[in-house]
Amino acid sequence: MPFISKIERQTDYNRFPSSTPIVIDNGASYFRIGWAGETEPRVIFRNIIQRPRHKSTGETVTVVGDHDTALLRYFDCTRSGPRSAFDGNVVFQFEIMEYILDFAFDRLGANGARIDHPILITECVCNPVQSRGKMAELLFETYGVPSVAFGVDAAFSYKYNQLRGICDKDGLAICPGFTTTHVIPFVDGEPVYKGSSRTNIGGYHVTDNLKQLLSLKYPHHMARFTWEKIEDLKMEHCYIAPDYALEARLFQIGSKEAEDKTRQGQRLREMAEAKRSSRVNELENQLHGLEFLLQQLGQVQEEETPSFLSKTGYVSKQEIESTLTKVSQSLRKAKGEAKVEQADNEEKADSSDKYPLINVPDNMLTSEQLKEKKRQIFLKTTTEGRQRAKQKRVEEELERERKTREDEEQRLENPELYLEQMRTKYKELCEKVEQRKRLKTNGGHANGNSSSGGVGRGERLNAAQRERMRLLTTAAFDRGKGEDNFGAKDEDWQLYKLMSKDNDDDDDGPDEIEAELARVCSRLQEIDPAFVPKPESTPSQPTTAEIPRVRPVTKEDFQVVLGVERFRCPEILFHPILVGIDQAGVDEMVGVSIRRLSTKNEALEDRLTSSIFMTGGCSLFPGINERLEAGIRMLRPCGSPIKVERASDPVLDAWRGASVYAANLQFQQQAFSRADFYEKGEDWLRQYQLRYTL
Repeated sequence: MPFISKIERQTDYNRFPSSTPIVIDNGASYFRIGWAGETEPRVIFRNIIQRPRHKSTGETVTVVGDHDTALLRYFDCTRSGPRSAFDGNVVFQFEIMEYILDFAFDRLGANGARIDHPILITECVCNPVQSRGKMAELLFETYGVPSVAFGVDAAFSYKYNQLRGICDKDGLAICPGFTTTHVIPFVDGEPVYKGSSRTNIGGYHVTDNLKQLLSLKYPHHMARFTWEKIEDLKMEHCYIAPDYALEARLFQIGSKEAEDKTRQGQRLREMAEAKRSSRVNELENQLHGLEFLLQQLGQVQEEETPSFLSKTGYVSKQEIESTLTKVSQSLRKAKGEAKVEQADNEEKADSSDKYPLINVPDNMLTSEQLKEKKRQIFLKTTTEGRQRAKQKRVEEELERERKTREDEEQRLENPELYLEQMRTKYKELCEKVEQRKRLKTNGGHANGNSSSGGVGRGERLNAAQRERMRLLTTAAFDRGKGEDNFGAKDEDWQLYKLMSKDNDDDDDGPDEIEAELARVCSRLQEIDPAFVPKPESTPSQPTTAEIPRVRPVTKEDFQVVLGVERFRCPEILFHPILVGIDQAGVDEMVGVSIRRLSTKNEALEDRLTSSIFMTGGCSLFPGINERLEAGIRMLRPCGSPIKVERASDPVLDAWRGASVYAANLQFQQQAFSRADFYEKGEDWLRQYQLRYTL
């Protein structure tokens, strides 16, 4: 789960006496501060600052931790990237560190200019003396703290979990942190730093690698891939593969598995179709049996009806009819027929009851009944028209569904061939539509006399329109022999029937072609993400320049599919060479640390490998314990005891261990004061080392 910051200002600072130490876990990723003896830190925030500018005045402000979204209304946060006080896992920008400490002490509730509490602050393994001296000088000079103690975060986490029985006093602490990964041997409860090892790989590199891979995979989402979102994706979806090569091979053969799944899906569809056919046959047999039973019941005399029904298992004729209706409905549902047909049949059956005067002769009706009969005829005609239109729409819908099913079956059989056929069909239909438009515009220059581009009206007419013009121009001469007596005969008016007859097949053709073109275009947009429909151009507005093609927005534009990235990015903890860092992986570092110990004691080595302790944010990846155990087993002799345990809370156990340590009464003996610092100097600070067993 993603880490959550806590930056509410505390109000109980003055309740703690000056002898109560303040515990600081100064991690490269998150800064945690609280009081000694407590189980949770009071304040948690990201260990970064930003300096955005005001959009109107240009004033620069300093924001510590995650910036508030409300600042985006007034400050430009895009030009100011986050800045950290760390170089790797060593503090070197103490100006930034001062901003972070100011914010931390303010959130803790400090009001005065001085901090009258001892400070226990964490640092990295073998921290350079220059960084340690600058940090002590900052705390003494700027904040006036009475005493300071430095300790390693991984050691505090190890000692805290040792109290809980998770690890032994002899063991190995592995801490894959934000920018580095450390392995520290523990002998008799104390860290042996000369046997420790470090690799410059950590959670930062995992997140950065995932961000780069997703940006290459989804370039249109690059602006949305913020560090916080990628961090959340990493913590929620990434895992350590038990065997990286085998896991990667599974993705390489994914196409074959997809084909197998396609064939399996085809078999399932065939089985479902066979089951549906069997169900339809069963319902049809049951329906025929009920109809035959009703026919026999109609031939039975009324006094023999009860005895006949007792043999059939039905109580009454109404029950048989009700069962017949239910079976009919089930049969229609099994065949996939629309419910509208059932409603139409019922409406037709009830038409005789709704319109009783239609079939009655007029001479048998009164004047009021004649008016009612006309109204019923009108209502019946309108209802039948609506029924015909509704039935036509249902048939068209069924035809579209049938074509869709056929297309889907063809696509599943051979997706590549189907896609190529659809593209070819789309090009042919586009050419037909363009040719039709050209013919309507200039007749295709069929007569060869329109080289200048100007054409006559006759060239723009289709065959049916030219036939109408011929009838009009020759009617008077053919009928009246040059005289103006057209219309004197009744047969002359047949000409208008010929002219108004809707037999323009050429006009119907483009409508069907354009409808098919729209269907093919829509289908291509569904199955081909790279398909871009051609822009329409009119003769009056020709496209002189290339129109930018914009792909329609689909649901895939708002999705991010994580495949091989889920285990490829965390794999750099075991193989840093994947991101160009030629160093040892986590499992190899264990062997390096054991070899660096001066004593060649096999019993001690077995005790170390039988209590391997994992802490740090990257130890939350699923599968890391099993993978680490398998890697160490390949380095150790056969039969060596190997046991890997994870911290109870890999993120907060370092601060909790420091809190328990600072709450001990002997903590003041491990801290040094300002006078000690200035009296002994940095050379003494080089040899300073905290003793973790009090």
